[in-house]
Amino acid sequence: MTPVRGLFFYEAADLDGAGVMQKFFYITLPMISPIIFFDVLTSTIGSFQIFQEAYVMTENGSGGPGNSLLFYNLHMWNNAFEVFDMGYASAMAWLLFIVVMILTIINIKIGKKWVHYEGGDDK
Repeated sequence: MTPVRGLFFYEAADLDGAGVMQKFFYITLPMISPIIFFDVLTSTIGSFQIFQEAYVMTENGSGGPGNSLLFYNLHMWNNAFEVFDMGYASAMAWLLFIVVMILTIINIKIGKKWVHYEGGDDK
């Protein structure tokens, strides 16, 4: 019977006299850092995809009172399918793609410093 890998780390920390906080910051947090990184990355991308909420809450995606719900994606959709200015909407889509790509690259570069993979630092 093979025990869980993480238990070895906690047993070794107990033998070394590590406290609860030290176990959390030096064992638990590095073990779940790839999951946290994935969540940060997908949440960053998902935050730029707000469309349905504003469209459903306003009349035909009009943006609501004072355009308070006119998010970027809804504005892009209005330009494409209400005003029929496909060129402008396409340029907005490309700009959105570039901004999301830049933020994703920044997240990946920063993630290499704090995300711990079990195989070592060469990944």
